[in-house]
Amino acid sequence: MVRAVVGANWGDEGKGKITDMLAEESDIIVRFQGGSNAGHTIINDYGRFALHLLPSGVFYGHTTSVIGNGVALNIPYLLNELKSLTDQGVPAPKILVSDRAQILMPYHISFDAYEEERLGGKAFGSTKSGIAPFYSDKYAKIGFQVSELFDETALRDKVERVIAYKNILLEHLYHKPLLDPQETFELLLSYRDMVEPYVADVSAFLHDAIKNGKNILLEGQLGALKDPDHGIYPMVTSSSTLAAYGAIGAGIPAAEIKNVTTVVKAYSSAVGGGAFVSELFGDEANELRVRGGDKGEFGATTGRPRRVGWFDAVATRYGCRMQGTTEAVITVLDVLGYLDEIPICIGYEIDGKVTRDFPVTCKLEKAKPVLETLPGWKCDIRGIKRYEELPENCRKYIERIEKEIEVPVSMVSNGPGRHEIIKR
Repeated sequence: MVRAVVGANWGDEGKGKITDMLAEESDIIVRFQGGSNAGHTIINDYGRFALHLLPSGVFYGHTTSVIGNGVALNIPYLLNELKSLTDQGVPAPKILVSDRAQILMPYHISFDAYEEERLGGKAFGSTKSGIAPFYSDKYAKIGFQVSELFDETALRDKVERVIAYKNILLEHLYHKPLLDPQETFELLLSYRDMVEPYVADVSAFLHDAIKNGKNILLEGQLGALKDPDHGIYPMVTSSSTLAAYGAIGAGIPAAEIKNVTTVVKAYSSAVGGGAFVSELFGDEANELRVRGGDKGEFGATTGRPRRVGWFDAVATRYGCRMQGTTEAVITVLDVLGYLDEIPICIGYEIDGKVTRDFPVTCKLEKAKPVLETLPGWKCDIRGIKRYEELPENCRKYIERIEKEIEVPVSMVSNGPGRHEIIKR
């Protein structure tokens, strides 16, 4: 059985914890898109970890962790991340890297920074991890696939051609130092030696696993609103964040994805630029930010303060729809226990008209939140294991969200630990 774990919103919904929890009963966990530009925070018996490239199932001895073909593969980063686990006493996980994955190069990171610098005040708020230049090269067919590392003659020829192109941009657009094709070629050979022990035909591996009834978990990065087609374009990421892409980014048939577990935050948060209708500012935002997450609302990769806001039912319902959600999980509910009243955004007012539908970006920029206020529960709900034991106002808040997003809420997370979860 194949299940996807994805985000309903801007990312940072707490998918890492949910994947880590579901991985306990899975055989294989696959990262299917994105790179090391976003992180998943996981807290377990080994300690506290921020994973960036590795799937969130690496802490279990019985699982195989797969880097799918849709991932932006930063090879030294992957090896360092593996080492950081074993250095903290985690047994070495079983890792497979798709021979069709593409390699994120150091020059992708440089070009990312150069372009943000060139754009100045109109920058995208990139994490400068090289993601946009990487996917640009992939689709321009001048990227390097892992499989290409094993044919030195063809690789050398391709390196010459790609670096000639890159150097034109470096000289004339960015006015930065040029790249040396020989150095790039030698770097790629060093990457080959690093990654060789893990390389596999992942699609064939997953095909056999499906045939043998294995439980497979597809782990997405970021959330529906960061999808380049269906998100808040252009303030999006460069690979599809939707569960449907999980089939492509892992190399399995679309019809195999039977369950889509969409992670929904009990309030809203976002890193980076773009429209954010229910956003809070000033003291109200600071209090929610400091209390939020398990160490406050700060990016797992960048440490940047996240923007925070009230729960946005318009954006979340849309996110759940685009993901094809079969069940929703609400996270960080425990954070809201300090509030007397909790507003939720149930509509957008755009040019004097109220809508419940999530609009395209140019209209989204003009949207004002239509808020409804619910009574708070004014107590700490951490440690509660059964849904019936939650305070009445807390249950009413969950049920109001469930009604708004139009999908069943199967689990509620009330703390950062692996087993701090209430199943309904």
